[in-house]
Amino acid sequence: MLEEIAIEDLGVIRTARVPLASGLTVITGETGAGKTMVLTGLGLLMGGKADPGAVRPGAERAVVEGRWDLTRHPQAAHRVDDAGGAVDDDGTVVVLRTVAQGRSRAHLGGRGVPQGVLAEIAADLVTVHGQSEQLRLRTPGKQRTALDRFAGAAHAGLLADHRAAWAERAGLQSEIDDLTARAAERAREAELLRLGLAEVERVDPQPGEDVELGALVARLGNAEQLRQAAQIAHDAVAGEDMETEGSAVHAVEQARRSLEGAAADDPALGEQAKRLAEAGYLLGDVATELSGYVADLQADPAALEAAHTRLAELGALTRSYGSTVDEALQWASDAGLRLLDLDDGGDRVEAMRARVAELDEQVASLAARLTAGRRSAAVRLSEAVTAELSGLAMRGARLEIEVTDSDPGPAGADHVAFLLVPHPGAPARPLGKGASGGELSRVMLAVEVALATASDDEAGSVLPTFVFDEVDAGVGGRAAVEVGRRLASLARSTQVVVVTHLAQVAAFGDTHLVVTKSAVDGDATVTGVRAVDDDERVRELARMLSGQDESETARQHALELLESSAVGR
Repeated sequence: MLEEIAIEDLGVIRTARVPLASGLTVITGETGAGKTMVLTGLGLLMGGKADPGAVRPGAERAVVEGRWDLTRHPQAAHRVDDAGGAVDDDGTVVVLRTVAQGRSRAHLGGRGVPQGVLAEIAADLVTVHGQSEQLRLRTPGKQRTALDRFAGAAHAGLLADHRAAWAERAGLQSEIDDLTARAAERAREAELLRLGLAEVERVDPQPGEDVELGALVARLGNAEQLRQAAQIAHDAVAGEDMETEGSAVHAVEQARRSLEGAAADDPALGEQAKRLAEAGYLLGDVATELSGYVADLQADPAALEAAHTRLAELGALTRSYGSTVDEALQWASDAGLRLLDLDDGGDRVEAMRARVAELDEQVASLAARLTAGRRSAAVRLSEAVTAELSGLAMRGARLEIEVTDSDPGPAGADHVAFLLVPHPGAPARPLGKGASGGELSRVMLAVEVALATASDDEAGSVLPTFVFDEVDAGVGGRAAVEVGRRLASLARSTQVVVVTHLAQVAAFGDTHLVVTKSAVDGDATVTGVRAVDDDERVRELARMLSGQDESETARQHALELLESSAVGR
């Protein structure tokens, strides 16, 4: 429920705090006082479009802040978390809208969000019924939704099952259509993969083989140059027998012996002698390996030609399937898996077609049960709404609900139409064409009362906050009393806020808010909102009855209204 709204510089309202309690809250005030701005503020909190022209003249921006209690709306609380906002420990969340020239800002739980996020959350929290909002009751889709809601939790479960089965079937059929349409393309792809895999299998490359062959070709192709380089290095290091004067081994050995001879006089030279000995061993190893390299390295034209031929064969693969042999082997691995997937397409299609056939039977069975449930609920809802209409200045009016065959869809195969018979003998016409704005508002009130009554029997059901504007248009006297009585009845199940100009309706409010205006500096009109009770409330009802809050007759009538409304609740 909505706990309060704070408004600053919106329209004629400079600053106002609107407390909203559970039950029925009525908002009254003289024409032009600014009652509409309260609903405008609520609309902004619900993610409505911001109009910079609504900012109070002379102010830089308008600010509307509201606090929602989400303790009974866990889905809305999760949506706040998803948007990055924070729900307070007491289960409430603060919503803020600012409107300035050329821009608007929305904040949810302390985090800036797009206004569309507010609209998503508010869709589950509040339902507004006014002259313009009644358009939604005129669409068959919304009428079907209302009928489904009235049908109860078991029916809602069937509807959820039908939507799930329909979605699964649609997904499978889409995949089947895609596989079928691309059958020739898949066959061509499979054939190309088979040719490529056959080529890889014929060549049979080994991991890293191209790198090894490249090194071998470089060595065999430059054998004489490599042999000469190794021989010169060997002679420089060891000479012919490592004792040759001028070789590196001989020079190091002489240096070692010299230092060892002097080590007796200075131990530090002994350490250097050890290091020279290690260098001598290393030079000896190098000389031995160079000698072996020279002995083993021979020109081998046949081996070189074979290596070139193999590299050319591998090159044909790497040009087509990767820049290296390892990449070609990876392509072959991936291609094998893809080929398995392509070859399995036919079997998958058959399996999916079998599942689609099962789902067709399931969808048809669920749709038939939905139709039966809707037709049964249509009779009950029609009777309940018709009974309510008789007390709403629409005596003799009747609501008929038709459930007819329609093209199958996620919600079943039914077309639902709300038809209004305004008086006996009149033809039934679609609700949007056969009712004025005021009549439509009262029909919606009757529907909501019927839905709320049905929801009382549904465990765990949570109704949204209802806001009614001009629901009492065109009625008066006893009919107005009945409107107030039904609003109070609806408020026993949920929070209801109604803007009214009839004292007969206002008398039923659990909370009574009055929008007042005053002049500042003789020309600027400023509106405020205050809660009234006891004598102040009597005076407000008297004003609404006669236009004179000091009229004793009107005051007596106001007291009678309050007493009778208390008894009638």
